[in-house]
Amino acid sequence: MSLTLELPAEYGYTITVAASSLLLHIYHAILAVGARRRSGIPYPNPYATAEQAEKDPKAMAFNCAQRAHANYTENITPFLGSLLISSLAFPRAGAALGAIWVVGRTWYAVGYTGRKGPPGRRPGFYLSFLSGMALSAMSVFASVKFLPQF
Repeated sequence: MSLTLELPAEYGYTITVAASSLLLHIYHAILAVGARRRSGIPYPNPYATAEQAEKDPKAMAFNCAQRAHANYTENITPFLGSLLISSLAFPRAGAALGAIWVVGRTWYAVGYTGRKGPPGRRPGFYLSFLSGMALSAMSVFASVKFLPQF
């Protein structure tokens, strides 16, 4: 038995949100590369040492930018999977939650790399975490809709 999959007309919203999340990757890279350059932390060191970060605010800023970027890369795969799956059945809701996730992750990056440092990431974390959990749940419901009838 085969399954013919027809994309909903509104799936274009989902693709647009997915593409915007990839632009966010570029933004994170720009933040991290700029902070590395300002801090003078050479490649291939992934972070400033604790001693460097304690002594030099630029080294601490680099660590924050680098960690924000790493956290983004940890979260983008489950986000894209749940966005693309959930939107097969719920394209508008999936795209809306995906857009909220992108806004939250942007807020996370701006907050983490701003004056507040690590505490500045919290509002963006909560926004992206809650929307990401909703997308994950929706992807389970969407997948059940595609199961063959017994």
